[in-house]
Amino acid sequence: MLNEIKWATRQRLQYIELRAYYTGVVTRSDVARAFAISDAAATKDLKFYSDIAPENLIYKHAVFGFVPSSEFKEVFADLSPATVLPMLEANLTVIGGPNPDDSVFGIPVENMILPNRLPDKTVLSQISRAIHNQKKLLVSYRSLSDKATDNKRIIEPHSLVNTGFRWHVRAYNEDTFDFRDFVLSRFVSAECLDEDAESSAQYDDDWSEIISVQLTPHPKLDKEKQDSLLIDYGSNEGVITIKVRRALIGYLLQQLSVDTTANHDLNPNKYQLIVLNRDEIEPFAAWAFS
Repeated sequence: MLNEIKWATRQRLQYIELRAYYTGVVTRSDVARAFAISDAAATKDLKFYSDIAPENLIYKHAVFGFVPSSEFKEVFADLSPATVLPMLEANLTVIGGPNPDDSVFGIPVENMILPNRLPDKTVLSQISRAIHNQKKLLVSYRSLSDKATDNKRIIEPHSLVNTGFRWHVRAYNEDTFDFRDFVLSRFVSAECLDEDAESSAQYDDDWSEIISVQLTPHPKLDKEKQDSLLIDYGSNEGVITIKVRRALIGYLLQQLSVDTTANHDLNPNKYQLIVLNRDEIEPFAAWAFS
């Protein structure tokens, strides 16, 4: 029976599954809005899904929607973090396509596969539910700076971040009374609590404030290479200006392999850019400067 379901319907069933699992609730209006269909059609999809997987979703009148049961098991969607996180990042509605082995545009693209630094899907779902519903999160987290191997704490997460090297969570840490970055792969366990978060992104100054990072080609590169770099970054004035959240400055410099030494001592062939407004941005990313 599952193989006979049309692709358009399967897309909506995938969305129902993913939305329910990672936000903790899926409603008729969620489905209708995501696929630009009527409320009646969305209701039909939700009923169809419940008929196929009757143990997965429970209707909860308080939220006028369906919540995942403790026995939830995916039927249509790949709910692994490796699949779901890029979808969340790109704001994609569904996973895969009718011909997943074929290139949609007929243009081959190769990805470099890096080591998998992701948590278990049950951990990620608790984190994403806490973010979506603005709840506190009880976690067991292994920090490289803590001697304890199983450090429990309560955090209040507000955003997921892909730095290009790894995924982390931006959250308020109740132990230290500040906002911090928590690497996703270091969460051992997570439990979304039924307690509203007292903080949010608007109170995270380093997250809310956008700053301009000004870069330029390394002065030890020859003029031809400097000019090529400026063309590469679309700059006509000798300065590469990138707007970024203050909390992400260090990751930007790391991703672009910027020479952050005071005297520009690093190999210019590897670290091809330097910072022009160092004094302005260093206070917000001291760890990235040497």
